Amino acid sequence: MRLSPRLRTPLALFSAALIVLLGPPLLSSGSGSATGTHIPGLRLMVPNTPGGGYDITARTAAKSAEDADLSRNIEVFNLPGAGGTVGLSRLVAERGNGKLAMSMGLGVVGAVHTNHAPSTLADTTPIARLTQEPDIVVVAKGSKYRDFDELVADWRDKPGSLPVGGGSSPGGPDHLAPMLMAKAAGIAPKKVNYIPYDGGGELLASVLGGKVAFGVSGVGEYLDQIEAGELRVLAVTSEKRLPGLDAPTLKESGLDVSFTNWRGIVAPPGLTDTERDKLIDLVTKMHASKQWQEAVRRNRWTDAFMTGDEFGRFLTAQDKRVDTVLKELGL
Repeated sequence: MRLSPRLRTPLALFSAALIVLLGPPLLSSGSGSATGTHIPGLRLMVPNTPGGGYDITARTAAKSAEDADLSRNIEVFNLPGAGGTVGLSRLVAERGNGKLAMSMGLGVVGAVHTNHAPSTLADTTPIARLTQEPDIVVVAKGSKYRDFDELVADWRDKPGSLPVGGGSSPGGPDHLAPMLMAKAAGIAPKKVNYIPYDGGGELLASVLGGKVAFGVSGVGEYLDQIEAGELRVLAVTSEKRLPGLDAPTLKESGLDVSFTNWRGIVAPPGLTDTERDKLIDLVTKMHASKQWQEAVRRNRWTDAFMTGDEFGRFLTAQDKRVDTVLKELGL
């Protein structure tokens, strides 16, 4: 039946009124829209290979945000290369892109120095530091080294013959930790045979395959393999022993060294205040979620949350610290 013009006008007005009344709740329900945390098309870059610390952190953060109904369909993708500086260059080139962020940490700070990268973290927009965690010294279950003292004794005797694997480029945490260990053990850092891998995932295969005498990486990256008995932890770089790990600290083993890695999120330069604040708000609410807090506990990370300008000042201090340590080690 065809409606007369007189009926069509009231019906159209009624339909428009319904849209006005029903529209706001529909637009604000779920997936972070009610709190303003949803960023359509948000992508989170991982500047190394799958399975490493940046990768685990990024995917855990994205899943926590989605499970907490703060956002949806966050795309996590890997862009490895040069210790994270390939990803950093891509991020800086995306100036003004408020829908892109990058998982990163101390390794990228070091890689900028040792790779003489054209872009630095000073070129980015700091969003948040998320976690801290110590490194661990690990060997495969078939290794002849049953404890850290045995390893250090051989390492002192023939440092160049014991390849050390790390999941970061020179200047990164998995490189700095064994170099500081070597110096404390009386081994010249320049004599250390360090083999860099682009993330803990790549390093794992070499440790399990016996291609390196021992590996140094973040504790959260290898928990599954440790619990399965495939890896043996010989030492931890933290000040105190880690609950659930039967391994001494470096200081207990006679080396006056403690070392902590950290991870966070940065965004491209040139964001508006609104874009920057929205990313910080999303990460802040994600950090407060029960999903993220449980993940921190499960991965044995230490909460180290800071955001915005405070995180920016921290990045500046870390850059100076890495530069100083590299010079002190003669590297």
